[in-house]
Amino acid sequence: MTTSTEGAPQTAVPLAGPLVRFRTAAYVTGVGLLGLCFVMVLRYGFDNPTPSAVYSPIHGVLYMIYLVLTIDLAIKARWSIKGTVLVLLAGCVPFVSFLVERRVTHRVKAGRKL
Repeated sequence: MTTSTEGAPQTAVPLAGPLVRFRTAAYVTGVGLLGLCFVMVLRYGFDNPTPSAVYSPIHGVLYMIYLVLTIDLAIKARWSIKGTVLVLLAGCVPFVSFLVERRVTHRVKAGRKL
């Protein structure tokens, strides 16, 4: 961890890029999961399978990108396997990816591991 001239902690330079990519992926995955919930309501509640047939594969690709970028950050930040798996699973529960993204960001910026 480095400090600026004001003494405020900053993200270590090697983790700045992976952290920004993770944060973006977590946000996109969270929004995408809410979209998936919406199309599932359309599919099963209103008997309209077309939106989920189109959107589900898109969400799957977004989640795979989230997995890759999370593992990238986990390796570079030297997270535990348990912490990594929990963050990976956070992308499966609506709204949880937003909460976990904030927690991960604070921990990485503070130089703490998961």
